[in-house]
Amino acid sequence: MREILLPSGEAVPVLGIGTWGMGEDPGSAARETAAIQMALDLGMSVVDTAEMYGNGAAEELVGRALAGRRNEAFLVTKVLPHHATLRGTVAACEGSLRRLGTDSIDLYLLHWRGTVPLAETLEAFESLQRAGKIRHWGVSNLDVADMEELLRLPGGQKVATDQVVYNLTRRGIEFDLLPGCTGRGIPVMAYSPLEQGRMLDDPVLVRIATEHGVSPAQIALAWVLRQPLVLAIPKTSSPQHVRECHHALDVRLTPRDLADLDRAHPPPTRKRALEVI
Repeated sequence: MREILLPSGEAVPVLGIGTWGMGEDPGSAARETAAIQMALDLGMSVVDTAEMYGNGAAEELVGRALAGRRNEAFLVTKVLPHHATLRGTVAACEGSLRRLGTDSIDLYLLHWRGTVPLAETLEAFESLQRAGKIRHWGVSNLDVADMEELLRLPGGQKVATDQVVYNLTRRGIEFDLLPGCTGRGIPVMAYSPLEQGRMLDDPVLVRIATEHGVSPAQIALAWVLRQPLVLAIPKTSSPQHVRECHHALDVRLTPRDLADLDRAHPPPTRKRALEVI
């Protein structure tokens, strides 16, 4: 498993699993639990969830899936922006810890920016670190101006990641946010790297996949993972799809492949507003 380094120097795998939408259907719980456990088996140990997902149902499912295997996972969850006050962040974190069945979160993210000042949320994160409730903190869905504001704050340089949507059809971050983060050694965590499956019938993607003898999803993931300091967390709710995603690590795109994909989905030539799914 290829790894990238967080600003702290800790190594994490470049491929993990997302859990948006999981835990909401009791009939799917066994399959979803098996998917998370398969990800651990394959070294895809970054497990991403959030208090918002299913009003905590996803965190509860993750907690059950990690029972007895917590030390194998790099666990990521998120605080909602309207909870992100000094006291509210601590309370939200306690709720997540309870649902996840753990005493510490590896990476705690601000889900998106709201009205609470970043300095106050950062103060709460630092308090949680001192208490041993979280190991690292980061952000999600923050664009360049917000990241620059964060980095100017005392302690802001400790931000571990910015989790944003990034895939072949949503390349806006390549203009400024992606190089700005990676140039400072801040990894970007790509959510929806498969565009929730909507891009997988793209004719160029299908042709390149056929030439490599793999699936379009594997080509799309390999395209995201070609970037240094980018970690992908596809939402994958079945063991079969987890294995499919894992095999994307073996795909090597050629210069011709990349040029063909650029022609079909051109990189940005100007600033674009940060997209959110």
